[in-house]
Amino acid sequence: MTKRILRFAAAAAIAVGLSAPAGAQFRNEITHSVAPCQGNGPAVWIQVSGIEGSSGTMRIQLYPGTSADWLERGRWINRIEVPARAGSMQVCMPVPRPGNYAIAIRHDKNNNGRTDITSDGGGMSNNPSINVFNLGKPSIDKTRFSIGREVLPMAIRMRYL
Repeated sequence: MTKRILRFAAAAAIAVGLSAPAGAQFRNEITHSVAPCQGNGPAVWIQVSGIEGSSGTMRIQLYPGTSADWLERGRWINRIEVPARAGSMQVCMPVPRPGNYAIAIRHDKNNNGRTDITSDGGGMSNNPSINVFNLGKPSIDKTRFSIGREVLPMAIRMRYL
């Protein structure tokens, strides 16, 4: 019985490890730098457009490209926070290694650290449609992208209610 429990625990640990790209560590808060996008990558050079106002903070998060991790609390790999700038801005998101990922951006207009559904804005990789039925959480299949060792250009359009 004990061997069976140990085998099950080992299998569960392996399965959890496979849900993220190999070696991915979660919750890395990093300072924004354009340097990773000026080299060979992997990195995502994001053109963010449609930003409503220069108040508050833009929070850009890189997630593993799995449904188990997508938009789950604490399951992001890298997070960059920068002051919002009305209109558009560019952000370079380093990626730990080639693989499948998704990006979510939130504009915390009043800097209160919470999502205020009636004022804050959001955007995601591949610009999926957001409506009252999915309330900002489209499936990973609509937001996932693949990256090799390159610097991948990406356009993300912010949306507000």
